[in-house]
Amino acid sequence: MTDTNSSVEFEKVSSDYLEQRQLKKGAVGWILLASLGVSYVISGDFAGWNFGLEQGGFGGMLIATIAMAIMYTFKVLTLAELSSSLPTAGGGYSFARRAMGPWGGYLTGTAILLEYAIAPAAIAIFIGGYVNELFGIDGPIVYAAFYAVFVGIHLWGAGEALKIMMVITAIAAAALLVFIFGAIPHFDSANLFDIAVNSEAAGASTFLPEGYIGIWAALPFAMWLFLAVEGVPLAAEETENPARDMPRGIITAMIILLIFGTGVLFLAPGIAGAEAMKAHGAPLVGALQAVYGEDSTAATFVNLVGLAGLIASFFSIIYAYSRQVFALSRAGYIPRFLSVTSKNKVPTMALIIPGIIGFLLSLTGEGDLMITMAVFGATISYAMMTLSHILLRKSEPDLERPYKTPGGTFTSGVAFILSIIAFASTFVVSQEAAMWSALFYAVMVAWFAFYSRHHIVAQAPEEEFEAIAKAEAELN
Repeated sequence: MTDTNSSVEFEKVSSDYLEQRQLKKGAVGWILLASLGVSYVISGDFAGWNFGLEQGGFGGMLIATIAMAIMYTFKVLTLAELSSSLPTAGGGYSFARRAMGPWGGYLTGTAILLEYAIAPAAIAIFIGGYVNELFGIDGPIVYAAFYAVFVGIHLWGAGEALKIMMVITAIAAAALLVFIFGAIPHFDSANLFDIAVNSEAAGASTFLPEGYIGIWAALPFAMWLFLAVEGVPLAAEETENPARDMPRGIITAMIILLIFGTGVLFLAPGIAGAEAMKAHGAPLVGALQAVYGEDSTAATFVNLVGLAGLIASFFSIIYAYSRQVFALSRAGYIPRFLSVTSKNKVPTMALIIPGIIGFLLSLTGEGDLMITMAVFGATISYAMMTLSHILLRKSEPDLERPYKTPGGTFTSGVAFILSIIAFASTFVVSQEAAMWSALFYAVMVAWFAFYSRHHIVAQAPEEEFEAIAKAEAELN
């Protein structure tokens, strides 16, 4: 059966095809979803966001963070509706597939894959920095050990892995609270503006030391405070009650992330100075050391326990990439063997193969480059997902929506526009990162154009609705 509008050909598979590709139902409730959403992102509070201070100073980073906070909040409200209406493991791919057809779905899913395959590589590099501070060990041996251990835990089973992740996330949240309460008494607003002014930059001032362009350049690093929260819908097929739990979980996660992001943005440079924090490998630790001393209890605690924050995000994004690979593979967009699940109901190859790729990327040691590449993919997917919400509101007004986005298409429209702006910012920060990301994207698009679009699995949940609709049209 062929979709003549997009030249996509559906294939029927054997009855046991989907039986070999089953996830564990009912393993996740809304509290675990909220924990998952925080876990995806929490590493961004410990390292990476502070590079935005170097790009735009505190003022540039503040404005960029406000813009990205609006984008993510509005996007989360959009995803709360979409994930409660279309609860499949495909997440953003399934939303775009429903709204824009196979090409739209694939382009969205590929962008998400780019984000989730590369983000763990960046986090592994940051983990290496923290481990080096604690034990004097860094580099490939650390990266390999963490990939092996945490991919292995996921192979054990989704329910078990996510419960372990929730404990690690709680420990990381405790470290952030220690930092926040330890930093508040030493906050001095003058410290926020100690970066030298670049007199050659348009609009440069003590508030914007790199001028107006610094705001734009800081956007990818402001995103690091929220990046990957959109991965919550990938757990839909393993959620107890998606219609109820998805909106509760993802919105709760976003509220927590807004609080943590505000705390670290103001307090780290506010106690140690923006100049000292702008390129620091462990900014929260460095900030506490500046006011309490190198061997202080607070700094040592945040250093030790802060590692849990990096591990939490590393751990949870491994989950996210495996579910996105699983969904795309099950539908035939990428090689089908990647979606076969084990007796523990986990997609084995979807965990292992992207893990190997991520490990190889981590060997570059270029954490900031990895961040920018992840943002490149993320912003494309954000634009596509929010556009999907707008299109589905118009094309399927009667679609059952257990949760409705406040503000409707205005909310998703604002998020869409900000996504486009954020996408453009990746070219300002690093053309090298943008070009590498574009190359990956081009290869994946070529794969779909020349091969996989001719072999789409008709019975896959994300495809079944479309296949049935086309069959009925042909009969009529």
